[in-house]
Amino acid sequence: MAKTPCPFFELKNAVVGIAGLGGLGSNVAVALTRLRVGKLILADFDVVDESNLNRQNYFHDQIGRHKVDASLENLRRIDPEANLSGHKVRLTPDNIPQVFAGAHIIAECFDRADQKRMIVETVLSKMKDVIVVGVSGLAGYGRSNEIRTTRLSSRLVLIGDGVSGTGPGIPLTAGRVGVAAYHQANAITEILLNELGSILLRKES
Repeated sequence: MAKTPCPFFELKNAVVGIAGLGGLGSNVAVALTRLRVGKLILADFDVVDESNLNRQNYFHDQIGRHKVDASLENLRRIDPEANLSGHKVRLTPDNIPQVFAGAHIIAECFDRADQKRMIVETVLSKMKDVIVVGVSGLAGYGRSNEIRTTRLSSRLVLIGDGVSGTGPGIPLTAGRVGVAAYHQANAITEILLNELGSILLRKES
């Protein structure tokens, strides 16, 4: 059977980096693979743990495997022809520009606030014209409508309620993390469809 073309044909030229493959990143990667975005660059140093299965896109038989390898396997089950690259590495200000070379947008999918700040600052200062779509405030359950997408600048988009953090009685849950992840994927899609032409022209100039 012939492969059904993506209705958003422009997405085939896009390159998206995903920094972290936990509850956010593993689900953002699924959404963008289903949209057949041109290329995904995946980066994470961690392995799948049983505690991850309550919200991350992995399976019980993948426990102990690197998240990069498990994600590549799962995404290729969705689309065997997907253009994917994986990096089993801890991201730092020194290696982020190399790992995500060629990306037009980077999805910030870390858990820790200091790591979130680090990648945003690194991309904005070292990677000309690359847009960051980050997340702040997604813990707990309920209140799905409080997860918002805010364009803070031409190169920074923030998803979340900006408040909710984990703590006693406030866990990370599949529903609310999933809402934030799909907000991220939707924001990335919107930016690519509306702005990819301009981004490509700036990179060429």
